[in-house]
Amino acid sequence: MHNMKPKPPMLVYFISLILSLPLLFFFFFFCFKTNTYTPPRNPNSDLKIRPGYTTYKTYIQRQLNKTLNPKLRKIWTTRDWDRKIQVFADFFQVLKQENLLFNESKALCIGARVGQEVEALRRIGVSDSVGMDLVPYPPLVVEGDFHRQPFDDGTFDFEFSNVFDHALFPDKFVGEIERTLKPGGICVLHVALSRRADKYSANDLYSVKPLVNLFTNSKVVHVRKVDGFGLDTEVVFRKIEKQDQEVIRGSR
Repeated sequence: MHNMKPKPPMLVYFISLILSLPLLFFFFFFCFKTNTYTPPRNPNSDLKIRPGYTTYKTYIQRQLNKTLNPKLRKIWTTRDWDRKIQVFADFFQVLKQENLLFNESKALCIGARVGQEVEALRRIGVSDSVGMDLVPYPPLVVEGDFHRQPFDDGTFDFEFSNVFDHALFPDKFVGEIERTLKPGGICVLHVALSRRADKYSANDLYSVKPLVNLFTNSKVVHVRKVDGFGLDTEVVFRKIEKQDQEVIRGSR
């Protein structure tokens, strides 16, 4: 008879498996780590354009669906009229106290609908104020597309908007502001960061960094929290003076 070798007990197999697990874990982790590509972070990943606009005409029509909505226009010109004017006036008074807005300022309100913010500016003494929107509302609001403002270069001392989220092309929106602002002029934007904007919005903003990147000819004056009809952040820019722009271009 051949001598039978005793089989190792199951406990030995189990212990060997347990002892080998850390080695296997290290091996798989190392392979995954070295062979997986992590793309660099997009500096503008905090600004996302909403899909669904096949043509610019489609985008404009969707914006007009809100602007021309008879129920909304009635609310804007009746129930909301005085309330919104007072809120805007309070915002603008603070900016006057901070020497960012003056009675002599030539002011533009972008995406002004029926012009509550324009009326607010006029009531606090900034008489040379006008609004711009796809649909005019005389005498406060003239017709215009914020992607292509109908004004000459360097027209305004002050520009305000709370409709940045409606811009399909944020770079053009900002570029037109910087084009029509005078050197040293002030731009004030109210935006939503902590919540998503309404269903008519064309983009979503998750931090102020993309805004800062877009304003290539301006410097940030301040960023602060506000409570403005669903918008929670105020970002203020000052357009760089002409001589400073030349210095910056020369250093590039």
